[in-house]
Amino acid sequence: MKLFIRKREDMKHFKLDIDKDGVALITFDSPGRSMNVLSQDVITEIQEWVATITDDVSIKGAVVTSGKKAFCAGANLEELGGQFGAVFGEIAKDEQAGKRKLFDMVFRLNTVFRALETCGKPVAAAINGLALGGGFELALACHARFAANDDPKLRLGFPEVMVGLLPGAGGTQRVPRMIGLMNSAPLLLQAKKIKAGEAVGMGLVNAAVPGDELIDAAKAWVLENPKAKQPWDADRFRFPGGDPWTPKGFPMFAGAPAMVRKESYGNYPAMPNILRAVYEGSQVPMDAALRIETRYFCELLLSPKTQNMIRSLFISKQVIDKGGARPASQKPGAVNKIGVIGAGFMGAGVAYVSAMAGIEVVLIDRDQEGADKGKALSETEQAKRVKRGKTTQEKMDAILARITPTTDYSLLSDVDLIVEAVFENSELKAKITKMAEDVIPKDAVFGSNTSTIPITDLAKASSRADNFIGIHFFSPVHKMALVEIIKGKETSDYAISRALDFATRIRKTPIVVEDTRGFYANRCVMRYINEGMNMLSEGVKPALIEQGARMAGMPVGPLSLQDEVAIDLAYKILGQTKADMGNQYVAGKIDPIITAMIEKYDRKGRKNEKGFYDYNGREKSLWPELGQFAVDGILDNQPSAREVKDRILYAQAIEAARTLAEGIIHDPREADLGSIFGWGFAPYTGGAISFIDMTGTRKFVTRADELRAAYGEQFEVPELLRDMASAGETLYGRFSKKAA
Repeated sequence: MKLFIRKREDMKHFKLDIDKDGVALITFDSPGRSMNVLSQDVITEIQEWVATITDDVSIKGAVVTSGKKAFCAGANLEELGGQFGAVFGEIAKDEQAGKRKLFDMVFRLNTVFRALETCGKPVAAAINGLALGGGFELALACHARFAANDDPKLRLGFPEVMVGLLPGAGGTQRVPRMIGLMNSAPLLLQAKKIKAGEAVGMGLVNAAVPGDELIDAAKAWVLENPKAKQPWDADRFRFPGGDPWTPKGFPMFAGAPAMVRKESYGNYPAMPNILRAVYEGSQVPMDAALRIETRYFCELLLSPKTQNMIRSLFISKQVIDKGGARPASQKPGAVNKIGVIGAGFMGAGVAYVSAMAGIEVVLIDRDQEGADKGKALSETEQAKRVKRGKTTQEKMDAILARITPTTDYSLLSDVDLIVEAVFENSELKAKITKMAEDVIPKDAVFGSNTSTIPITDLAKASSRADNFIGIHFFSPVHKMALVEIIKGKETSDYAISRALDFATRIRKTPIVVEDTRGFYANRCVMRYINEGMNMLSEGVKPALIEQGARMAGMPVGPLSLQDEVAIDLAYKILGQTKADMGNQYVAGKIDPIITAMIEKYDRKGRKNEKGFYDYNGREKSLWPELGQFAVDGILDNQPSAREVKDRILYAQAIEAARTLAEGIIHDPREADLGSIFGWGFAPYTGGAISFIDMTGTRKFVTRADELRAAYGEQFEVPELLRDMASAGETLYGRFSKKAA
């Protein structure tokens, strides 16, 4: 039992208790928040308690811990973004003065953490739960670290590179000095998160102990090390594994830039800036190194790419993930039991993520064998997690118990929501709708997982179109973050709200879109795939198409993506679209390619190991016969990589702009998130809409017109963009003052 003889209770975010041994326990516990984050107020209080432990002679040392389940999730980027925004305005007026102010703002946290590690007294971090970004840097500024080894959610790491930043509170300097230059690369460049035991093995944490022993272990270390100081503040410090100018230390800087270029194609400025900060900082004392780090951090903050990534991948995502698109008339509700009709790969995936989220699932297929096969996906995925130590057999059994595979529709009598996931056939979907509505509760929402068929058309089979909605998942469901909520002509706000309840419960990013063929994501992604096939038809070499797309920032090329989503699915969609549109259907260059791949060659994609690629396990190579689809043969003079990249990005972005112009999607934040998480639109841009704004509407329209003249109508921009180009407007400025 700890006996505290003095307390300091005048701080909002921290409590300071001094025990009889003179050890101060500093507990980080921000009120009204589920997670501690570093805000300006928090930084001010850290400065205060650092001064207290430095100046108070009765304090022998300190232990820093958290009063919440997690230690600290990092900086409050939303708050900091607002403050930086004001400084950016000052930079526009007086560049040098504004940049000095920005540097001072950013460097403040480094000053505070440096004061902590040079306070002259031992300080240990007792890390309970995750410590990420600035939270991890706070722990690194302490002289020792102890982590709870019985918390499965505990992770340490730097996620900054994922939003275009670098660790800006000493992370690029302390980690290499602790574990060596080469060993620090995965943490700094790849946002790798590590567990307690791994952190001990790497030398970042002193010991991993049970959570109820954490404080005592940290305190014991403090009492045993009264003269503790950081290694880099000691005489004759050397980097573990070799200083940067030694034969062992130099290889990181010889090979890492090429590796970074290979992975990022130069699209992500944070990666080279991290390397520069480490290289330059490793050759000077810590105080100078921290200033170098801050300089590169500020450079990133001024980058439009970083600003877009922070806005979309952090700020906007937080809002949308919490149901930010919910109609104002509705309040959050609960979805505890669902029915999934269609136990194929998509339906099985929906059942799995739902059961993982604690939802009871009735999984229906046309026969018991099909339903059982659908549940088997959950068994397989959970067995992998058990084998890797990510879950236990007991938890696996509980998840599987929530899924009832059956052919009996009467088991849907008490569900809150239906997800229909049968294949793309309007007649079959109509039949399923009627069968389900015969038994489900009156207030249950019926959601169709159609990929392209308009929800209003499907709702004609429903006896209650107000509760009929589209809930469009992406494959594979358990890995893809996005869900499209599609409003039919008669869909009610209640149905939208319930669909959002479901999406947020299963931890997906939901965007709400109006009804149209292909909705938002598929309309745009088809432009991506189509443009790849347009180039194939024109005689561009398949390898250039695929590599050019990756150079543009896409995770996979358009031909590879078509293989992943299945060529036979594209064939079925083509057939259904032709049937629905009749004489209004206009065939494109994609039609003969898709038709031949299925009807002539039975090449369905990865699912049967032959598509635009040939597959051999994890290995794949482009099918050598693709040249046959070049109508006039392979071009002698191939286009430049820049030309391919522009065609890839502009085709998608123009379609995204069309959906805004047509009122299919209303919020540029949702459009950006949908583009990144739905089909992988170059994340470094912040999304398809941010890409247009970052390019500038005038410049974008000019380039689009050049592409239209050279390659076709797919590059015709909506009149809205021409008007905005003339006025010098942005899409964020026009459509969302709040999001801007």
